[in-house]
This record gives sequence, structure tokens and C-alpha cells, in this order.
Amino acid sequence: MFLLWYVLGIAAYAAFRTLPGCLYTVSPDQRAVKTRFGAAEILPMVAESPDIAPPIDPSLTNEERERYNYPQVRVIGPGGPYFKLPWETVHRVSVATHAVDLSWDPSKRQDTIEAVTKDNLTTGVNGQIRYRISENNLYPYLFGVKSPLEHVMGYFVSVLRERIANFTDPKGASLLSSEEAADVAEATEGTPGTAQDSAVELSEGVSINDLRKNLPLLNQYMEEQCRSTTGRYGIELDAALITEIDPPPEVDRALSAINSTRNQVAADISTARADAEQQITMSARAVEIATNNAQAEVAPLQELAGTLGTIKNEGGSECLNAYLRNARVPLYGLASRVVLNNSRSK
Repeated sequence: MFLLWYVLGIAAYAAFRTLPGCLYTVSPDQRAVKTRFGAAEILPMVAESPDIAPPIDPSLTNEERERYNYPQVRVIGPGGPYFKLPWETVHRVSVATHAVDLSWDPSKRQDTIEAVTKDNLTTGVNGQIRYRISENNLYPYLFGVKSPLEHVMGYFVSVLRERIANFTDPKGASLLSSEEAADVAEATEGTPGTAQDSAVELSEGVSINDLRKNLPLLNQYMEEQCRSTTGRYGIELDAALITEIDPPPEVDRALSAINSTRNQVAADISTARADAEQQITMSARAVEIATNNAQAEVAPLQELAGTLGTIKNEGGSECLNAYLRNARVPLYGLASRVVLNNSRSK
């Protein structure tokens, strides 16, 4: 009996110490994966058919799909209490959206990341990325790599630096309007490549200015390029928010001077263009007024010529001479001196 009570006591103590740890809950913003002796619980259909793989991001190449062909684990949804055996471990993961600074790096302390632009200018880039853990790809997040967020940040920064190093303003070619491009082409007709060279010269600028003007486009590009992180690391990128691209202070002052000069040149060009258009408009108006005056002086003469022609056609030369004689009578009263042609008077 003593031995029996001793065994029952040990069993009760073990149950008292073990059973409370076998109950667990999962909060609404969490998902859980249970492992048995360190092995995750794989879905039956994947275990029975190894060729069946979980959903993989279509942005992955064929080689990457073979490399990141992770199995699909059984995901435990929110709720509870759930029961697990003492040799089983529960891994809880928050699937809420998180934000992390672009300069976050667990291996070193830094306030910004450096990137080199197309014109060899070292700039500092700051911002944030919003991400969440993919519920359908928990295996790569929990068991694929040791620190998935650190891998994602490294991948994001490398893609960002590559993009900044090769960035060209896509709107640069539209600095010339269609009318101006036609004028340039007409003015440079017969000189191959001149119009194109002019457009290229106007479209090329300072890379830091192009980057600052196209931050939304850069963020969109980063989101598209980082969609594969879901299949790689189980982290889904929600948004990229690059807010600051700052060069060194001395370069920033030089850029400010360049921008001020360019703005002044643009203002002078606009003023000169407005003055030229005003002069052209005034010249066209003056030509129109002179044309109207000339037409006004010619019209009575044309009317008189038509009248004389009608008189001659209907009455003959005698009638025309009589009209001319009567027309001279008022002129004699106004003239102070009259010279007659003798041959004509005879």
C-alpha cells in the first residue's frame, strides 16, 4: 500500500506540474504552429503527395521555386484553450501589420543607410516598411531561416541600392512639349540627331533631384520587387515608405544653388518667350491694320474704275468725256492755277 500511494503521489505531482503547461490559447492577432520533438506538423495531403506544394508567389523564377519549395504546415487559429502533450512545442506568430525603420539592423547601430546614385553621389536614405507574417507561409518564417526579418531587410536594402544606382527620371523625355519638339525638329531639319540630342540634354539632370521628385514611383517599384519575400521568408511586404533621400550638407547646398539657378533660368526663358509671343502678336496686328488700310484706299479706286467702265460700255466715249468734263468743273473752282494741254484742246 505504501508503494501504491507513493506511485499515486508521484503521478499526481507530475500531473499538477505538467497539465497546466499543456493548455494554451491563441489570441485573435496570432497564429500558432505545433511541433512534436522539433518536427512541424505537415498537412496530410502534402505528406502523402510530396509533389503538391503550398502556394508560392508567382514572381519567383523556376529556380527559386525549386529552392523555396517549403511544405505547408498545419496552422492553429485563434481561440482555445488547446491541449498539447508535454513533448510538443507551440510556436505563436503575430499576423498583425508591423512597421520597422529602414535603418534597422540587429548587427549594428545606424541612423540611416547609404546609397550611391547614378552620378556617384553618396546619399542617406530613411523610411519605413510595413509588413506582416504570411499565414499561408509560416514554415519558411519559423523554420526556413534563423532571422527572417533581418534577411528581408537585407534583401530590401540591396534592391533599393541597386535601383537608386540606376534610377533615371522617366518624365525627363517629356520636358519638351510636342509643339516645342516639332519646332526644334523643323529648325534642325537636315541635321541628324540634333533634336534628339537637345531632348536628351534637357532630360538629363541631377539624380538626387530625380529621386526626390519620383519617391512614389520608387516606393511602387520596391513593393513590386519585394513581393517574392512571401515565398522566400514568409513575410509579406505591405508597403514601402521611403520618406527621405538626403545628400551630405555641402552637396545639399550645392544642389540648392543649382536648383535656384535652374529656376531662375526657367523663369527668364518663360519671360523671354512671353515677350517674344507678345511682339509676334503685335506685329501680326500691325500687318493686319496696314492691310485693312490699303484695302480701304484701293476700294474707292476699284469702284470708280468699275463706274467708268460701265459708262463707256453703255454711252460710249462721248458719254465718258462728258462725265469727265463735268467731274473737272468742281476741281477748277478749287484750283488756283490750271495748265491745259494744247494738243488735247485742239
